Amino acid sequence: MQMENREPLLDRGWRFCVAPMVDWTDEWCRHLHRLLTKRARLYTEMIATPALVHGDRQRILGFERGSGPVALQLGGSDPAELARCAKWGEEAGFDEVNLNCGCPSPRVQSGAFGVVLMLRPALVADCVKAMQDAVSVPVTVKHRIGVDRETSYGFVRDFVGTVHDAGVRVFIVHARAAWLAGLSPKENRDVPPLDRSVALRLKRDFPDSLFIVNGGIRSMEECEEELGRFDGVMVGREAYNNPWMLTEVDEKLYGDPPFGRTRGDVVREMADYLATVRVRAPLAVRTAANHMLGIAQGLPGARGWRRELTSHESWEKLPAEEIVRRAWRNVRES
Repeated sequence: MQMENREPLLDRGWRFCVAPMVDWTDEWCRHLHRLLTKRARLYTEMIATPALVHGDRQRILGFERGSGPVALQLGGSDPAELARCAKWGEEAGFDEVNLNCGCPSPRVQSGAFGVVLMLRPALVADCVKAMQDAVSVPVTVKHRIGVDRETSYGFVRDFVGTVHDAGVRVFIVHARAAWLAGLSPKENRDVPPLDRSVALRLKRDFPDSLFIVNGGIRSMEECEEELGRFDGVMVGREAYNNPWMLTEVDEKLYGDPPFGRTRGDVVREMADYLATVRVRAPLAVRTAANHMLGIAQGLPGARGWRRELTSHESWEKLPAEEIVRRAWRNVRES
């Protein structure tokens, strides 16, 4: 689906996004985040297309309908395969399909996808065209501002220009280059210098498109500041490690009423949810509880909360929902 202008995109809700994070933003994490914000656009972790083609598609696309807006992020470089997976994502209820052109892990390097795709813009154009032909939801791209020695503005501008010509009108810019040689994926999140001015130049050069800035955003005040320059912000680790910040999103960025529940209320709701997870997916229930570790950040008793949630002894003796309820007794909420 080619988007001819910017206007139809304005009500689609990229104002605040929670970044796709491998091993973190699974369906259990998204359930917690949706309890904290109705407006934020949530993303799956990157899902490699072979996993969908050859694996348990229903389980991998685990998704609660009505909890949108939620985007499916795909990792791949085969246009036909990406088109099939995008179609399955739309049928599952996702509101957007995003192509990952930013992940620097060794896995994506060997598979010729992720940030490696920035070195092959014509292939990315073929991929997004195939995906757009297969779905009616927006097809978007998440990318870096450079790869290894290719750090000139002309390099990223030409990449965006090629993908733009293929019909993409929403670009999520992680405002760091990726260094494939010598840095781990973790180091690639911090070591390459952050330069949001590059993303701003892209926004000025492609005025019919939306640009969402990602990288290093750690507070709601910083979100508000960047929204004066960009069409949206994407927050990653801070939203995961301090999920309570998400309770400010709807009020401060969308003008909705203040969040009306306490952390204890949310913990109790998650405890009830974990009881259903334990029945439906028993191997996932501990992972689901781990996503809650940061909910007590800054409160007295937070250390005891984390200690009890991660205690091997507790998990051997009690059901997950009871562990969570007991652990919360360590926390004192004002």
